[in-house]
Amino acid sequence: MIGQIIEKEHVIDYKIVPAEVDKTHSLQDKLLAAQRLGNEFKSKTTIVFQTEDGPKRIETTVWSLTERYIQIKSGVLIPLRSIIEVDY
Repeated sequence: MIGQIIEKEHVIDYKIVPAEVDKTHSLQDKLLAAQRLGNEFKSKTTIVFQTEDGPKRIETTVWSLTERYIQIKSGVLIPLRSIIEVDY
């Protein structure tokens, strides 16, 4: 899995930019499953997303999913078009 590991609390310290390839549609099912895992089982998901400083990886609970963003702890939003990889 690619991406430098960072703490989820430090996501706000990085400028999130769109990934080279927008995987919003291909990752939709995985993101829905990650949201369900987070809400029903308090299970964490590994998410790799693109920043100006390169890919970053966090392990977090996905609290909610909209058409354009996922929401993690403390109301932090990550744009779907910036997500490179999702695993759980």
